[in-house]
Amino acid sequence: MAQVTVTIDGKMYRMACDPGQEEHLQELAARFDQYVRHLKESFGEIGDQRITVMAGIMVMDELAETEKRIKGLESEIESLRRTRDEALERADNIDAQLMERLSSVAEKIEAVSGKMS
Repeated sequence: MAQVTVTIDGKMYRMACDPGQEEHLQELAARFDQYVRHLKESFGEIGDQRITVMAGIMVMDELAETEKRIKGLESEIESLRRTRDEALERADNIDAQLMERLSSVAEKIEAVSGKMS
């Protein structure tokens, strides 16, 4: 396990992570620190634990909104896939009908050509 030191609210925390994930963990900690700093600027000193809980709730709210958006996009993708599949099926039907008509016309032309010879 790799070890990384992150800073949140001016305090340093040593954390373990998988090798190669150090930078990612530092970026996550920096983002979380932004929430904590924003709350401190908004509410002042109301206690480290309370600020941390509030920041955690803000992150979870953002996650919930993101999950809703993802579900909406997945639903839209599924609708687009159905529309595409229906359009392809209609196109296949049109192709089949067109081939039948062309074949019929070709037969009639051949029949007329055969009578003229």
